[in-house]
Amino acid sequence: MKRSSSHRALTYGRYFLMSLVALVLLVAGVWSSWGTAQHVILSKGREHGTITVTGCGEETCTGPYDPDGAAAPRTGMTIEKSVAVEKGAKLAVVVKPGTAEVVRAGTGGLFHAWLPLGGALVLGALVIGGGLGLTRCAWAAAALGGGVLAGAFLTI
Repeated sequence: MKRSSSHRALTYGRYFLMSLVALVLLVAGVWSSWGTAQHVILSKGREHGTITVTGCGEETCTGPYDPDGAAAPRTGMTIEKSVAVEKGAKLAVVVKPGTAEVVRAGTGGLFHAWLPLGGALVLGALVIGGGLGLTRCAWAAAALGGGVLAGAFLTI
């Protein structure tokens, strides 16, 4: 039985739409992660130090910052609140240039920064496998996203 041209058009339209959805998910994951990840990945030349958490609000925690180099210690620095941040914790951090914000440094900070991308990869795997029928690619995306999520859980 020969397929009609309208059936072919619907098939190509579905592939195009599902590819677009998967691409938007992945680009959104990279976009949301890069704001924090750039400071962890490209940390050479940035100010490094330690923050001691003294208190936490709804979304951020604050505390005094002790730099590694010759810079003066500062108070009132903020870090994004996460499950692992508790009062009295000392965290290795990198200062976002020109702000009073810091981000976690090291492996834990790297995984934490890429969490949105990990979630986007897991969601994108569903679209890739279910909508496009590319099961091997979907399993690879799901494994990579799951690895990022598991890495963040284990290192933070």
